[in-house]
Amino acid sequence: MPRDLIVDIQKQRPQFTLEVAFRSDHEPLGLLGTSGSGKSMTLRCIAGIETPTQGRIVLNGRVLFDSALGINLPSRERKVGYLFQHYALFPHLTVAQNIAYGLRGRSKAAIHRQVAEQLQQVQLIGFDHRYPHQLSGGQQQRVALARALAPNPELLLLDEPFSALDAHLRSELEKQLLKTLSRYPGLTLFVSHNLEEAYRVCQRLLVLADGKVVAEGPKQTIFDHPGTLSLAQLTGCRNLSPLQRQSNHTLAALDWGCILQTLEPVRLTHTHIGIRAHRLTFPDQATQPNTFPAWVAWTSETPHRLSLYLKLGQPPSDHEDYHLQAEVFKDRWAEMNGRPFPWLVHLDPAQLLLLEGVSRG
Repeated sequence: MPRDLIVDIQKQRPQFTLEVAFRSDHEPLGLLGTSGSGKSMTLRCIAGIETPTQGRIVLNGRVLFDSALGINLPSRERKVGYLFQHYALFPHLTVAQNIAYGLRGRSKAAIHRQVAEQLQQVQLIGFDHRYPHQLSGGQQQRVALARALAPNPELLLLDEPFSALDAHLRSELEKQLLKTLSRYPGLTLFVSHNLEEAYRVCQRLLVLADGKVVAEGPKQTIFDHPGTLSLAQLTGCRNLSPLQRQSNHTLAALDWGCILQTLEPVRLTHTHIGIRAHRLTFPDQATQPNTFPAWVAWTSETPHRLSLYLKLGQPPSDHEDYHLQAEVFKDRWAEMNGRPFPWLVHLDPAQLLLLEGVSRG
């Protein structure tokens, strides 16, 4: 029996037409994109909550939807578990009753056994008689996960499952989810607008923009070789500049005011150059190509890293006068801070992203 999900659908929307086609197997697939890109609508069509205008959805050889054949299975027959962004627990039902909701028709003993098993899996033993309002946000989300998994679905849909949680709970729930997915025998689609979150949970990514698939493949390939300006932006590249081709392996980065050498040939179709913030390095000597004097215009920090906003070639006039953003860990910053300017910054030719396309703004 095939063990995969095949989706090829269109759905007319007031804002855009959703048009997605992909295939997913046993590895969790991450659907990545900005708000309004069509991620959640894709999940809702697969679950049977929304109906595509046309197309086909096949799960493990079973046709869930086929516009040409007039097939549109109701949600309850699709064997699909859905974890919503805001839990969607029934407030008048206890934890146990919420988990048992999709088990109707089974014997009381079977339901009791499955609820107990799910409570153990999500570490909520002893919470079965509580109501949702008596639970924290993280506990509610774990109940929602248990409810989605209780009927043993063939496909689990996770729609921004951590977005309503604070940073600590998000981290804890993510670890819980990874453990659960390691034991889950079915297929998984994980929707997120957060690249790092999708990267940690999924091996493969499907990137959506304006209702269309703009990239699909192994996560590292999409991150290292985005190919287009829009995909570089969607995957969080902070440093982007229009380019002017000089030769096969030389270009002018127009916004950065520098000439760069590249490993990859510069084609006439390339419009922009990019480099990810964590790829900038600070050598002691200018012995490598693409090494420039730099001044720090300003800094911002997270608990573990600093973002350095750098002006190349001459001191900045103010905090907004910078070319590039670099990210360094705080121990590296402690080594660098206090050195006289200019520093040296190196843009490794192997880390430069040659891109095609126009800016999404």
